Amino acid sequence: MNRIRNVFHRLAALCAGVLAVAAPAQEFRGEHGMLRVSTVARGLENPWALAFLPDGRLLVTERPGRMRVVARDGSLGSPLANLPAVFAQGQGGLLDVVLDRDFAVNRVIYFSFSEPGEGGAGTAVARARLGAGSLEEVRIIFRQMPKVRGGLHFGSRIVQGRDGNLWVGLGERGQRERAQDLGVHLGKVVRIRPEGGAPPDNPFIGRAGALPEIWSYGHRNIQGAILHPASGALWTVEHGARGGDEINQPEAGRNHGWPVITYGRDYSGLSIGEGTAKAGMEQPVHYWDPSIAPSGMAYYDAGAMPGWKGSLLVGSLKFGLLARLQLESGRVVREERLLQGLNDRVRDVRVGPDGLVYLLTDNSDGRVLRVEPAR
Repeated sequence: MNRIRNVFHRLAALCAGVLAVAAPAQEFRGEHGMLRVSTVARGLENPWALAFLPDGRLLVTERPGRMRVVARDGSLGSPLANLPAVFAQGQGGLLDVVLDRDFAVNRVIYFSFSEPGEGGAGTAVARARLGAGSLEEVRIIFRQMPKVRGGLHFGSRIVQGRDGNLWVGLGERGQRERAQDLGVHLGKVVRIRPEGGAPPDNPFIGRAGALPEIWSYGHRNIQGAILHPASGALWTVEHGARGGDEINQPEAGRNHGWPVITYGRDYSGLSIGEGTAKAGMEQPVHYWDPSIAPSGMAYYDAGAMPGWKGSLLVGSLKFGLLARLQLESGRVVREERLLQGLNDRVRDVRVGPDGLVYLLTDNSDGRVLRVEPAR
């Protein structure tokens, strides 16, 4: 009887796996037609970022501290070896990953993670070569200073500019007042060279009391970032508190106001700072109140979904949706909320080489999803 029961249980598990793989795609209505959302891969533990490899495979980070290659058929590779130690507590863990613009030649990647150390933890950026089953020549090229205790607001997204230098969006680690302090990296966008160190044209080079890597300041917790394909400018999206999520276009030396100005309120309901505007502080390109808890961001400039061309796409952790923001002359003129009812925390948003949109869901059984027009 036990043998029969065990056989039955194995068959049930096998059938469950087949059903999971063959689960039907979901369909959602959009302004430009029906959309189909299908599962490309699953079984990822709280995935945070994905990057497309030239051969069609995906490179995916998992917040507990693993990086995997996902095959074209959706199967998961073993965790890559030689990752540095990761502080995988609270919002910390293994975070963003991007390919160097010359990856096809040099196999170089950059990734961010919360690094443990004296004083607590802080966001760090590493450079490595992607090998077969492991990372090679791993080197830390940036460390957020100082390291502090707690598990809040590590950021972070990495964007490579046209000059090859890297922008990195950093959270203020829950220490809001220090986002205005140029002597620390908390609550900043930093700009570093691909090998590490500050480029000589950074805005605070040579300024007493300011760290040379800082590009812009007054940020709360940056969760998405892109390079605008037309202008080459950096765009970011960051969490507000209770409301006040912002899309910004950080420029050299600019102050984006947190926590002096904000469109949000404290979680207690009390006001924060001095209002919504102040001389010398930048206004957001767009803000949400109430908050959607924005995550990854992408710019849609492909042909598979022509009605989306020129839009920003932003994921929502809070509502499990995809926000499409229509742009005109660098301004957001309207918002369409898509995939409502997906019932998954959307952590990352990327446009694939096929012109389709790919999402990561932030769950213990996280998935890679593909969004495409329903035929």
